[in-house]
Amino acid sequence: MMESQMKLVLLGTGTPNAEPERSGPSAAVVAGERAFIVDCGPGVVRRAMEASRTGIPQLSPDRLGVVLITHLHSDHTLGLPDIMLTPWVLERKQPLEIYGPPGIRGMVDSILDAWWEDIEERLHGLQPSDENGIRMEVTEIDRETSIDYPGIEIEAFPVDHGTMKCFGYRFSSSRRTMVISGDTAPFPGIEDHYRGCDILLHEVYSAEGLQTRSEAWKNYHRRVHTSGPELASIASDVRPGLLVLYHQLLHGVAEEDLLREIREAYSGKVFYGRDLDVY
Repeated sequence: MMESQMKLVLLGTGTPNAEPERSGPSAAVVAGERAFIVDCGPGVVRRAMEASRTGIPQLSPDRLGVVLITHLHSDHTLGLPDIMLTPWVLERKQPLEIYGPPGIRGMVDSILDAWWEDIEERLHGLQPSDENGIRMEVTEIDRETSIDYPGIEIEAFPVDHGTMKCFGYRFSSSRRTMVISGDTAPFPGIEDHYRGCDILLHEVYSAEGLQTRSEAWKNYHRRVHTSGPELASIASDVRPGLLVLYHQLLHGVAEEDLLREIREAYSGKVFYGRDLDVY
């Protein structure tokens, strides 16, 4: 049987801003019969269900079994209780595997404690439930790490998001390689992790739009995020097959303005990512 090509599905392209048309940041890498969920922004399970109904059955909630968290900012983790509990209620029968930076184990334990009454009632009340589906297998990552699954290798690598520990993830199969940046500013050695990928999914902010913000916000975004011109420079060096934007911080400018910032210095294929896009 021919190996199916790995796919990238955008489950949420948003930011902390409450934009109704964009769920919080989350992406799925679908390989074979398995889906790997990177980050759990608000709305993640409903977006996964929507994707499953349009031809990607691996994203059916009961099949969501692996989560990788880039960092513990709220916009990337507010959907973690959702993905822990909702698929279990919808008859997930296997433990949920969760990878993330130090602190993820405490976050998971706190969520289980917060929903203790719900879990106890579902386990021991009248509702049919499966004890394995509410088990959490948590692995904390504190350095560059390789995670292996049949037919796919995942490299977790540290990125630069200020003082918060944050990781990007590189997925490699025999047919395709994808990199998901997480939240990051440019950092030394970034090219080593990005180079040679077929798809680079990267966060970005508009340098032009940032000029309208206060000095404090300018300092913050310049320190912990990647501007359009900076991303254009990185992409020109590593030459991904496709550059896909997510977690786009426009700061009041139009989408076309952000794309122009990148295309002025980068000649490769670039796409403005939207929820439920598939690449």
